[in-house]
Amino acid sequence: MKRVRHSVVAFGTTAAIISVIAAGVCARVPRAQAEDWPTHPLTLVVPFSAGGSSDTIGRIIADGISSNLRQPVVVENVAGAGGMVGGSRVA
Repeated sequence: MKRVRHSVVAFGTTAAIISVIAAGVCARVPRAQAEDWPTHPLTLVVPFSAGGSSDTIGRIIADGISSNLRQPVVVENVAGAGGMVGGSRVA
């Protein structure tokens, strides 16, 4: 039984030492600076015709995205096949 306990303690000690070393290595790694994204206008595809409730909600969402990202968001209505044509356009 004592061997099992010593093995568990040794494993725990080894894991603690490895985590301390990893933390030290990670602290010295230079941080990457965030790039400005996006750099061009975004397109929001609404898979239903213009003027409906889906189009209205899509335009409200596009306005919120545009204000948060500070980039224009173009709403593109691609109607047909119950939304399948719009889904294919995105894919």
